[in-house]
Amino acid sequence: MDASEIARLANYRRADVITMIHRAKAGHTGGALSSLDILSVLYYDVLNLRPQEPRWTGRDRFLLSKGHSVEGYIALLADRGFFPVKELRTFSQAGSRLIGHPNNKVPGVEMCTGALGHGLPVGVGMALGAKRDGKTFRTFVLMGDGELAEGSIWEAAMAGAHYGLDNLVAIIDRNGLQISGGTESVMALEDLTAKWRAFGWEVTETDGHDIPGLLRYFHGLQAKGKPHCLIANTVKTKGLPFAENDPAWHHKVPNADQLQNGYAALGVKGVIWA
Repeated sequence: MDASEIARLANYRRADVITMIHRAKAGHTGGALSSLDILSVLYYDVLNLRPQEPRWTGRDRFLLSKGHSVEGYIALLADRGFFPVKELRTFSQAGSRLIGHPNNKVPGVEMCTGALGHGLPVGVGMALGAKRDGKTFRTFVLMGDGELAEGSIWEAAMAGAHYGLDNLVAIIDRNGLQISGGTESVMALEDLTAKWRAFGWEVTETDGHDIPGLLRYFHGLQAKGKPHCLIANTVKTKGLPFAENDPAWHHKVPNADQLQNGYAALGVKGVIWA
């Protein structure tokens, strides 16, 4: 898909996100919006999927390890046809399967995630299983930067390199903020590129909102005997000028005026399903 079209669709999914969170009066606005360009590139152009056959054995696997940022993920699944878009109305409502973290009762969701640090270990297992079974599908795992304080991430990093899992791609949403404040003041990560390289990964750092650059990266991946790590530098609450890079928006809910201001900033008039 053309990069400009992906950018346009990503902003519509941002509108979905803020609408869901406004209606539910709960959600994680900041991380959902910072990761949406990455997710849009994956779901509109990169991942090999069959929305009408969500358990197709040849599908690429995707795990949202930072499961609290679920809103953009499920908005994309709905738009791709994994389930009806109108079901987004039920987000975080009683009895809905669209809860505040990925739920594997939802078509297209591989596993329940959000206990931070679990996604990459499971992704290592999926990629290793594919290697041993001679399967060609790839596994992609999206993590938050604050999540990297979990020791299970680094155990998985060792295992991924040890087994030469070049069918595994770890993506870090590097927005620099977590619920307690800046990552470098809470638990310093830098030099992050050097850390992942020291663990034996092929590492690339890029602008996580540069859609043409993301497309080039994902389509340029080659099997070289090492797992891949993409450090994607992003802006928390990307797309809402009044909220960008503000840690308070980790889980702040937009009010009615902020919702309308958000639509205007994103260049959309609203969402038809609401």
